[in-house]
Amino acid sequence: MDIFTAEKITKQFANHRALNKVSISVPKQSIFGLLGPNGAGKTTFIRIINQITAPDEGKLFFAGEKLKPKHVELIGYLPEERGLYKKMKVGEQSIYLARLKGINKTDAVKKLKYWFEKFDILNWWNRKVEELSKGMQQKIQFIVTILHQPELLIFDEPFSGFDPINVNILKDEILNLRNNGATIIFSTHNMSSVEELCDHIVLIDNAEKILDGQVDKIKKQYKSNTFEILFTGFNGDFNNILNHEFKVINNKIIETTNSIKIKIPEKSSPNELIQNLLPHLTINSFNEIIPTMNEIFIKKVRENVGK
Repeated sequence: MDIFTAEKITKQFANHRALNKVSISVPKQSIFGLLGPNGAGKTTFIRIINQITAPDEGKLFFAGEKLKPKHVELIGYLPEERGLYKKMKVGEQSIYLARLKGINKTDAVKKLKYWFEKFDILNWWNRKVEELSKGMQQKIQFIVTILHQPELLIFDEPFSGFDPINVNILKDEILNLRNNGATIIFSTHNMSSVEELCDHIVLIDNAEKILDGQVDKIKKQYKSNTFEILFTGFNGDFNNILNHEFKVINNKIIETTNSIKIKIPEKSSPNELIQNLLPHLTINSFNEIIPTMNEIFIKKVRENVGK
């Protein structure tokens, strides 16, 4: 079941079309990557989901029901540009923000202290926000965003400003949220995070959707039949021992082991390549090279520029 669906969403600003008939479906209890270069239309789309702005055309549905103002309380939004009241005390401000989400004061304090302790910031409860580092402030905003346990969470560049240790802490919490029933729309330029976290993605460029689907299926779709072989026992010319249809991509030495990348034609199989090689060398490992999401992202955006 899809928790959120958008059908042919279009949004125009003066002389700039931010979105052009974009459709997406976000499966329930998934991490859904909303990807695209700067200016692609991602932020506009997020603002439309949060009902901050309205589309010019198209339909929006939350859990099968037409999106309405009442659904706002079921959504948690952590924007890329964040801000806290600098002069307020951390605990006081967190309680205030939790109350805005409909949590009574007693429950707010209990839940906040649980998360503050979990994120190792409880000793900052009575300090002013301006005394906190950017990373600590972002931890607080993350906590306040998830505190009311919304069904749909939207994180826009959630790892910005975090050191690697805290990035891993946040990634673990995002996975826990998904495993406990939440659905997450995750917007980022960090493709390694997409690889680690996302079940599905949509790629928007120049206001249009140019790619969507499950991450593992997309990666398989864009593989190029290229294999990396680590081997020992051969120092000759591969062109002399390989079927001429096999294409050598590169050949190098990794410490004491040689590495070669070979592209095989679609009509051939990896077994044929192995049979070609075995009489001449010892194969230590044989792996298909699957493209990264970063490589796919760059490829699709470059292709779209040429259209």
